[in-house]
Amino acid sequence: MHIEIIGTESLGVRGLSCKVETKDRKILIDPGVALGYNRHGLLPHPFQVAVGKLIRNRVISALRDSTDVVFSHYHGDHIPLVDANPYQLNAEKIANLQQGIRFWAKGLRGLSRRMKARAHSLSTALNKDLPNAEGISDGTMAFSEAVPHGEANNRFGQVMMTKIADEKEIFVHASDIQLLNRKAISQILEWHPDIVLASGPPLYLPQLSDEQRKVAFANGLSLSQGVDTLILDHHVIRCEEGLAWLKRLSSETGKRVICAADFMKKPRLLLEAWRRQLYKDMPVPKNWHRDYAQGKVDVDRFRKWHGYKV
Repeated sequence: MHIEIIGTESLGVRGLSCKVETKDRKILIDPGVALGYNRHGLLPHPFQVAVGKLIRNRVISALRDSTDVVFSHYHGDHIPLVDANPYQLNAEKIANLQQGIRFWAKGLRGLSRRMKARAHSLSTALNKDLPNAEGISDGTMAFSEAVPHGEANNRFGQVMMTKIADEKEIFVHASDIQLLNRKAISQILEWHPDIVLASGPPLYLPQLSDEQRKVAFANGLSLSQGVDTLILDHHVIRCEEGLAWLKRLSSETGKRVICAADFMKKPRLLLEAWRRQLYKDMPVPKNWHRDYAQGKVDVDRFRKWHGYKV
């Protein structure tokens, strides 16, 4: 099994996209990209826009030879969008790339009216049905029943987790569970995975309570003790505190708990967390974002920063 994490917060964008290759399948999970439209009162810095553009292209390239595509839920950083903003993946870009691909999707039950409309518009754009995969298995793949996006009964709805197995190992993709619900953790452990890629808690949000932090850490301990490699990213890496949180989790269990960039052996690019610093180091011309959205400017001036090059 070969696992490639394409885009997530430690790699410079919002999302949790990855591609998993087994002997007979190439499975792309959550092919979406976003940049956090407004953080600290600032739109995405052009350097981050450049990284996002690169990762969008990698997602499109991965779609070209995928046999299977999984949509864990319908948030804009996990799927292509019909109404994408300039920093997301527009569904029009992939409409002609999906011949013969099998789609596996979170069902419509429990979704808000807006998310149901988004699922319908994506299905229309792709000219494909997006069948409910919750609770079913197909060869090397298996899908969970719906589990909470974060805590149970919140406004963010539910997500679907994916298990992929070959002769040597088991991989689980647990999108947006945030380690805040025991049901999701129990399901993962029942699958006995070797490697788990999951969303950690949103430590950057001031409304995350001390009790929620304790729950997330306890669930993180339980999960890390049950797997060989735990990759935590996405919400937890929207602030630098997330890296320290992963380190503390690893030190308490003695197990491998890392971010996606570490797993991929790439530089950590916490660009959303570093947005203020980016603006300070590389000032952005007035109206740049408007001009970029209109195709009047590109990111060429902003491809290098602190030794990083896009």
